[in-house]
Amino acid sequence: MIAYLKGKITSKSPTYIFLETGGIGYMVKISLNTYAHIQNLVECTLHTSLVVKNEGQNIAGFDLYGFFEEEEKDLFEKFLSVSGVGAATARMMLSSFKPDELRHAILTENEALIQSVKGIGPKSAKRLILELKDKVGKMPTTGTLNLPQIQNNTLKEEALFALVALGFNKQAAEKVVVKLLSANGNTSVESLIKDALKLL
Repeated sequence: MIAYLKGKITSKSPTYIFLETGGIGYMVKISLNTYAHIQNLVECTLHTSLVVKNEGQNIAGFDLYGFFEEEEKDLFEKFLSVSGVGAATARMMLSSFKPDELRHAILTENEALIQSVKGIGPKSAKRLILELKDKVGKMPTTGTLNLPQIQNNTLKEEALFALVALGFNKQAAEKVVVKLLSANGNTSVESLIKDALKLL
């Protein structure tokens, strides 16, 4: 089990990075919250979770997920412990809302907020609340993120790439991104993607 990786970022996007450590380049899938922390960094340390991909009863491969904060990694792994919630859905949740927002939603039994995440239906939302309410109440909380801004000329491309990587149709995602950019003007890629997730 790889607990964490520390190294040089050789490539990055809102959904994954290549992290070089010890002469080996690891492809690490990340959430939007983690991207907000590392988008201006050259080197970083990520807390990691290795997820086994299955096809039926056979192992189809592995995905490595990385998180800037250990709290986010712990929440990701708690989501995976719930039946019916896979790694893609867990990452989608952590890309749609901050960890503290998700914890609060579970503790206050806010099913509507949890259901607003793509891939989470009424049954899954109820199950998440039922199984995790006691567990997330014991987790430490962090402060709100101070998100850095990036240049508007790359904003559309970054946001569109991330949304397609998260599983959305490119044409539909592009329409929403253009609409949001026209309405809001300059913004951060993190907030743009989160706004788009609410409309897709």
